[in-house]
Amino acid sequence: MRVLGVDPGLTRCGLGVVDGAPGRPPGLVAAGLVRTPAADDIAARLLTLEAEIDSWLAEHRPDAVAVERVFSQHNVRTVMGTAQAGAVAVLCAARRGLPVALHTPSEVKAAVTGNGRADKAQVTTMVTRLLRMDDPPRPADTADALALAICQLWRGGTQARLAAAARAAGAGAARTAALGAGGAR
Repeated sequence: MRVLGVDPGLTRCGLGVVDGAPGRPPGLVAAGLVRTPAADDIAARLLTLEAEIDSWLAEHRPDAVAVERVFSQHNVRTVMGTAQAGAVAVLCAARRGLPVALHTPSEVKAAVTGNGRADKAQVTTMVTRLLRMDDPPRPADTADALALAICQLWRGGTQARLAAAARAAGAGAARTAALGAGGAR
């Protein structure tokens, strides 16, 4: 499976593509960063992100996309930009019919380091080790994007199976209720 991880941001948006399969260590495909000038108009910045993310999707052809879920920050302006950048990534994936997973920062940290409160240095160290990279990915946005992709590789299958089981259980309960209602006549 190939996953594109997106660490959303308007000024710096980290992108990372990782291949993996159960029982095999993940492999690095590509890592990079999209930058947009803070002085530019918001529309132009979002269009730049859209073009770059779409280019990565075309070039690397992932099977899924993992985006960091926006969490509450004190700076509303920062959280809005992050949410807008994340929405662009979700939209690009949706246009191609790709599944999208949203992961919280603590979920990604726990998946990659075993500690949901790990700092950026710990995440970067583990991403470097897991992907057998000679040098740590820089800046941290790139390491975070790779960590998101690894998290989805490792947790995505389990999450999909749990969601399918919940849907099946819900459908089974609905059938049982319908049969019960029909049998009461």
